[in-house]
Amino acid sequence: MSLPVEAMDVVAPPPTTTIPSWNLEGDVKMPTLALNTAGLSMEGTENAVALAYKNGIMHLDFHPGQERDGVANYLASTGGKNRSELFLNTKIRSAPKGINPKDAAERVRIQIQEDLDILNVKSVDMLMLRDSPDAAVIQSQWSALEEALKKGQTRSIGVINFCQFSLTSVMKTAKTKPALNYYLNHVGMGLDPKGLRSFGESQGVRTFAYGAVGEPGPNKELLGNPLLNQIAKNHKVSPEAVALRWVLQTGAAVSVRPTIEFGLGSSICSSGSNRCDMGLQERAASFNWELTNNEMNELSALTSPDDNPTLFSSAGCPDSFGMKEAIKYMKST
Repeated sequence: MSLPVEAMDVVAPPPTTTIPSWNLEGDVKMPTLALNTAGLSMEGTENAVALAYKNGIMHLDFHPGQERDGVANYLASTGGKNRSELFLNTKIRSAPKGINPKDAAERVRIQIQEDLDILNVKSVDMLMLRDSPDAAVIQSQWSALEEALKKGQTRSIGVINFCQFSLTSVMKTAKTKPALNYYLNHVGMGLDPKGLRSFGESQGVRTFAYGAVGEPGPNKELLGNPLLNQIAKNHKVSPEAVALRWVLQTGAAVSVRPTIEFGLGSSICSSGSNRCDMGLQERAASFNWELTNNEMNELSALTSPDDNPTLFSSAGCPDSFGMKEAIKYMKST
């Protein structure tokens, strides 16, 4: 895939010593910058986690499967010594179409135990639930997450790509509200994409963003924007550093890819490559500098690329990512 901007020509500044944390319910401290392992192989995940730790990024945002297995390998390689420093954040697999609520909840319970066994830990720090077009399935699965919270299998629970329908569904029966909603947010989408941020935050659900440089791959329009590039020159950082800083400075937590070498279902963090290390250094250093008020206002005013924040939701949310969009993306890269 042709990358929009050669960011690695910029020398990354040293990482900040401390990444700020949110204090979630139950006195759970969640670092506001996370490593996003989406699309990495098991080996790539293990390498990315080691480099993230080296650069002070302790929040690991991963999927069940090869990414989880890479995290497990890292934990095993350290003898579990780093476990108390790490924030393990994983996701519940999507419920199959047409499944009944009771079976959907049982699948959640089975997966949680499977993940804990493979990671060889007693609990994770966050479990995030994917949405479903069936409100009853969302509610039954959320109840299973609340059980896991009560049993100590997780320290906090959140949701992924929940549009207003999904959030309304879960809040109707939730005994514990979602700590956060994890969705796409980048420059060009504005401060309140599709009204989702204000809707969720008005109910106490915080914004955890992914895709600061675009999804499902780096967005050429975003990273090629003249304003973004001029601001990058002003601060002597890369365009993606500006894109990331903007999201952080809006008050959201952000999950970041280690480099801009990623696409639909793929990402790279090769052992021995400097790109991954340098990329994570620059991302970790995001708290060492700030955009000016004028720069923030100019970036917040941009109206393109205006993507759907719940792009990767189920068919229960509007304009979700489907085969048509996948083909369009593949043709554009």
